[in-house]
Amino acid sequence: MSGDPPPAVEPSGTGAPPEPAGPARAGHFVVWGDNPLARRLVAELMDTYHAPVTVILGSMSAGQAPDIAGLRPENGDPALRPVVVVAPRLSQEVLRHAGVEHAAALALVGRDDIENVDAAMMAREVSPTVRIVVRIFNPVLGEGVAAMLGDCEVLSGSEIAAPAFVAAALGDDTPRYVRLPDELLMAVNRDRVADPDDILCGLAVTGGQAGPVTLPERDGDADLVLARVTGPRPRPVKRRRRRPLRTTRLLLDRKLRLALGSVAGLLLVGTGTLTVLRDLSFWQAAYLTAVTALGGADADLTGSAGEQVVQLVLVLAGVALIPTVTVLLVGLVVNVRLALAAGVLTEPISGHVVVVGLGNIGTRVVEELHALGIGVVAIDRTADARGVQVARDLDIPVLIRNANSAETLRAASVQTCRALVVLCADDVTNLETALLARSVHRADQDRGGPVADPRPPLRVVLRLFDEEFAGRIRRSFGINISRSVSYLAAPAFAAALLGREVIDTVSVGRRVLLVAEIPVGAGSALEGEFCPEVSRPHEVRLIAVRTGRVGQTLWSLPDRRPLVRTDRLLVVATRAGLAALLTRTAASANPPPLVEPKPLPLLARRPDRPA
Repeated sequence: MSGDPPPAVEPSGTGAPPEPAGPARAGHFVVWGDNPLARRLVAELMDTYHAPVTVILGSMSAGQAPDIAGLRPENGDPALRPVVVVAPRLSQEVLRHAGVEHAAALALVGRDDIENVDAAMMAREVSPTVRIVVRIFNPVLGEGVAAMLGDCEVLSGSEIAAPAFVAAALGDDTPRYVRLPDELLMAVNRDRVADPDDILCGLAVTGGQAGPVTLPERDGDADLVLARVTGPRPRPVKRRRRRPLRTTRLLLDRKLRLALGSVAGLLLVGTGTLTVLRDLSFWQAAYLTAVTALGGADADLTGSAGEQVVQLVLVLAGVALIPTVTVLLVGLVVNVRLALAAGVLTEPISGHVVVVGLGNIGTRVVEELHALGIGVVAIDRTADARGVQVARDLDIPVLIRNANSAETLRAASVQTCRALVVLCADDVTNLETALLARSVHRADQDRGGPVADPRPPLRVVLRLFDEEFAGRIRRSFGINISRSVSYLAAPAFAAALLGREVIDTVSVGRRVLLVAEIPVGAGSALEGEFCPEVSRPHEVRLIAVRTGRVGQTLWSLPDRRPLVRTDRLLVVATRAGLAALLTRTAASANPPPLVEPKPLPLLARRPDRPA
């Protein structure tokens, strides 16, 4: 972007305090991190909430640091340009220099959990009151940190984004659940809601548009809706563990089958020959043949020459064939065990989802698919990736290979899979894997001959950071399904920084809607207004009101009940809509006395409203 570079100061290693990085800005937000989430978060704070931001970077060249330093607010306000503090190592001195003591909130969104926890503890020592939002993948660690530090919100970007990838992989008809403390909601196609009274609001018009239209003016126009779940709550499906070694699988080996057939043929021929030569019953001849071939026999000089020849052939054949069968059987068992240890499929599979990349987001996606009872095959090129052991603990096959290989994709049965989800950190690598997988899938269909293959084209879901790159891929290659972890997670992190509870997110294509609970501030613009005044087309939709009474939630919204400061609003909003709603619900500096709402006549209206 054009313009002068933002102010940046690198603290010296001499122990002297660094020079100020710009004018002191009380109430600003501080962000530490140089990854895609940090970049999206800084842009979100500047453009959606018009908030001043100070960014702490390890260097000006690592990761997303150059792009973060070059960010400019959309409204062109120079006061909102991010202040950049460059510090190779985070310390309390650096945090003080960034103004954490006077900041409204601090976001710690580094890639490593331990580094984020260490930074959070340092920040709490610098400022006992600043609000801290920490990015942590491990839920157990996150709960401990939140309880220890106080006024600390712990979020996982991968946990926020994973449902969007799962829904994209399974198809648009798959419900996406929003779990509230006392209610379960789902975002689902309208035609899948049995009772229209369960629909709370229309989320988006997705059909026949260049892009989805979110929160339309008329709920009836929306094909994607938010509805209450009135039946039994869905539970994770417990899948039965596969038996690793199956007799049928062993007998499918061609060499072993040929050897066993040779032994059976030898025994059958020997039985028939001895039956004729020695005038024995079938059982006696079979017994003598088996003992001779498998265990050897004493020399019988009194027998005829034919009998002696048959016994000699059986002994020699047994000496040759039995060890061969033993070697093949042991070798096959060992190979199958090694294949299982390496995650190789040992039996045919179809209708599964192939997940490439077992980092943070890949781990969450694998866990969610497994909880839904969907078959999964995972691929990662390194055995120490975070999700490898998680997948193995769930009895999910894991291939430790490079996914940019046709052999690897065939080993994962991409030809028969339900969807391919590519979640590597690099956009170009993801695209390369997707194109190769489509080629393998198409080649397998072509080998089916002139009869049309009933399987649909391969469904591909890509993790792509760059919005413009995703658009070019859609136009050039026809890959329409892509998601960005940072784009999906940044709104929730930004809202948490402002102290507003974002309960969940609902993805609509590459866009995201926020489900939040907002208190009505004392003396705010919404206090005394009626419920319909909260909703605004394409910005925010009120779905319920939690009153000041314990456990009372109004799901059927009254048109003539004024809002009071003890109410909390459950809303679905766009990022800009949530920012505007926070302004309307902000408490006044001199609020009027609390007035409890009273039932109003049907035709009553407020005195200050025109007729």
